Amino acid sequence: MTNIILCGGSGTRLWPISRTLMPKQFVKLFDNRSLFELTQERNSSICEELYIVSNAEQYFLAIDQLEVEAKFLLEPIGRNTAPAIALACMDINSDEIVLVTPSDHLIKDKKAYQDAIQKANKLAKDDFLVTFGITPSYPETGFGYIEASKEDVKSFKEKPDLQTAKEYLEKGNYYWNSGMFCFKAGIFLEELKKHSPKIYLSCEKAYQEAISSKDTLRVKHDDMLNIPEDSIDYAVMEKSDKVKVVPSDINWSDVGSFDALYKELPKEKNGNTKNNKHISIDSKNNLIISHDRQISTIEIEDLIIIDTPDALLISKKGSSQKVKEVVNKLKQQSLELTITHTLTHRPWGTYEVLLSHDNYKIKRIIVNPNKRLSLQKHYHRNEHWIVVSGTATVTVEEEVKLIRPNESTYIKMGEIHRLENKGKIPVVLIEAQVGEYTGEDDIIRIEDDFER
Repeated sequence: MTNIILCGGSGTRLWPISRTLMPKQFVKLFDNRSLFELTQERNSSICEELYIVSNAEQYFLAIDQLEVEAKFLLEPIGRNTAPAIALACMDINSDEIVLVTPSDHLIKDKKAYQDAIQKANKLAKDDFLVTFGITPSYPETGFGYIEASKEDVKSFKEKPDLQTAKEYLEKGNYYWNSGMFCFKAGIFLEELKKHSPKIYLSCEKAYQEAISSKDTLRVKHDDMLNIPEDSIDYAVMEKSDKVKVVPSDINWSDVGSFDALYKELPKEKNGNTKNNKHISIDSKNNLIISHDRQISTIEIEDLIIIDTPDALLISKKGSSQKVKEVVNKLKQQSLELTITHTLTHRPWGTYEVLLSHDNYKIKRIIVNPNKRLSLQKHYHRNEHWIVVSGTATVTVEEEVKLIRPNESTYIKMGEIHRLENKGKIPVVLIEAQVGEYTGEDDIIRIEDDFER
């Protein structure tokens, strides 16, 4: 069995913890482990192979947290789950049974989970497309539902209103749609071709044109753009007559909101989440997340307080689904707050914004050994680099020079340049950007080791 792990999505409902360049599946929220790491651990004991479908921008995040060997399918842009799964299945033996799982779900009952996988595996061997229905514990309006008669799927239901969700819970044969699946790779492709031929044919073309290396399949941007965008539910599962469901009581959560996260984190005696940076005076049942700043609360209850270096979120518990509305408003203002943290992980290392103003920005940049940034230029800013530790190899136009600690260099607007670390220790430098615009999209890449 091969585990296809889907790493797409930006987790906007957990902003400001989760950002586009650091989505929730890679944030270490559970005993310094991420949901992506927990997914690997959970499935590596069940599946012989691991196949990760990732956005190209998040590839290096997955590599950094990878604990076992895996193959990668890299998407330049997301086209929803049906194309992602189809492209992966085209790269896998048609008779291979695949277990498709999101990377951002939490499952606590491992024994029940393994039992559910075994049941699904048996059905998949008989050429069925198997989905997993989570036994609901309360009337949830944020999930789709599966109506079932034992293992037979009667219908798929859209996210209901509260009254309908209560009716589903009372009837007992309705399950939350988990987004997990099990089937033979070839059977899924046959059903996709039958029910959504445009998706199948465009995926087939994209797969044939993809750039393949030993452990990576990289889809070209234009080919990916030509694939119709659709979910596996709409494209296949709701149309096929080969669908079965395995009811699963596995202590599952999609950790899709701060209210859901609060339920999963350890708490102290007054119901506040445990946090060494929190001083509580007569405060109860609060979700408090802060890594750097001290937070003190006095006589407050049932609040969500999320503190990051560049953004603070305060919400009533029960209202955290509205975080998405905040993110939408921020996007309308074209703020980088939805895209990245002040500390941003890149394939070559990290950069941290220390100070940002209208016409200048100060960063601390760390370049890992034997890594280099892209060969690039900027149209709207000049840059000053001061090396703090390590030795940087700097290219500016035709000149290549070494910059050592306490030495500096200057790159004029429009000059082609590159920063490289050929040494054995990280290069740490301070970068001062000065210009009319200092946004991250003012980077014209001429050559890049990471094919961005």
